[in-house]
Amino acid sequence: MNDATALLRTLHATGRQKWLGHLAMMLFATLIAGSFSFGAMAVPHIGPAPLNAVRFVLGGSVMGVIAWQLTRAVPRWPEAPWRFLVLGALMGVYFVTMFVALSMTSPVSVGAVFTLNPFFSAIWGWIFLRQVPRPIVLVSLGVAGAGALWVIFRGDIQAMLGLRLGRGELVYLFGVICHSAYAPLMRRFSRGEPLAVSTFWSLAATALCISLYGWSDIGATDWASLPVVVWLVIAYLAVFTTAATLFLLQFASMRLPAAKVFAYGYLTPALIIALEGLLGHGWAGAQVMAGALLIVAGLVVLAVSPDT
Repeated sequence: MNDATALLRTLHATGRQKWLGHLAMMLFATLIAGSFSFGAMAVPHIGPAPLNAVRFVLGGSVMGVIAWQLTRAVPRWPEAPWRFLVLGALMGVYFVTMFVALSMTSPVSVGAVFTLNPFFSAIWGWIFLRQVPRPIVLVSLGVAGAGALWVIFRGDIQAMLGLRLGRGELVYLFGVICHSAYAPLMRRFSRGEPLAVSTFWSLAATALCISLYGWSDIGATDWASLPVVVWLVIAYLAVFTTAATLFLLQFASMRLPAAKVFAYGYLTPALIIALEGLLGHGWAGAQVMAGALLIVAGLVVLAVSPDT
C-alpha cells in the first residue's frame, strides 16, 4: 500500500512538473513575440552586435543578482566552463542573425522561421539525448511546419514549391538551427548547478561571444546619440527576452522533451501578428492568418500528446 501511495505521489509530482514546463514555455513564447516587434523598431538605429552585446551584459547582470539572492553566494567559476562557451556561441549566432534578418524582412516572416525550431530541436534531441519523437509528435510537427512555410512564403504556393526563401529568412534559418541545439545540449551538459547559476553563466558566455564578434561595431557606435526607443528596446530585451526567457527555457528543458520545449515557438507568428496590429503596424492578410492558425493547431496537438 505504501509503495502504491509513493508511486501515485511521484506520478503526481512528475505531472505537475511537466505542466509547469508547459506554462514556462507559454510565457516564453509571449515574451519572444515581443522581441520581434520591438526589436524591429530599434534595428534602423543600432547594429545587431552592439544591441545584443549590451542586452546580454545587462541581462547577465540581472541574472547574477538573482543567482546571488537565491543561493546567498556569488556564482563560483563553473566546472568545465567550455560548456557555457558552446552554449553562448550558439545563442550569440542566433540573436545576431535574428536582428540581421529583421533589417531585411518583416517581423511576422522572421517569427514564422522561428517556428521551425521544433523540427531541428527534435533532430538535436535524438543526436544528443537519443529522444525519439512519437508518431503523433511527428504529425503535429508536420502540420505546424506547413503553417510556418505558408506564413514564410506569404501564401505564395509557387514560391513555396520552389523554396524561394528571402535573404532575411535564410540568414535567420541558420540562427534557428543553432538555437534549436541549445535545449538538448543544456540538458546534456547539466552538472547539477542551480538553474539561476547556469543561466547566469550562459548569459555571460553569450555576452562574451557577441562582444568578441562585434567589437569594432561596438566601438564605432555613437551611444550618446541613440534615440530613447533603442534604450527602451534594450531594457525589454535584457530583462524579459534575455534573462527571463533563458531561465524559462532552461526550466522547461529539464522537464520536457526537446521537441516539446520549442513547440511553443509555434505561437510566435500568431502573437506577432496580434502585436503588430495593436502597435499600429498593420494586420496580416487572411492567407497569412490561415497559416498562423494552422501553426497553433500543430502546437495544441503536440502539447497534449504523450512525451517521447
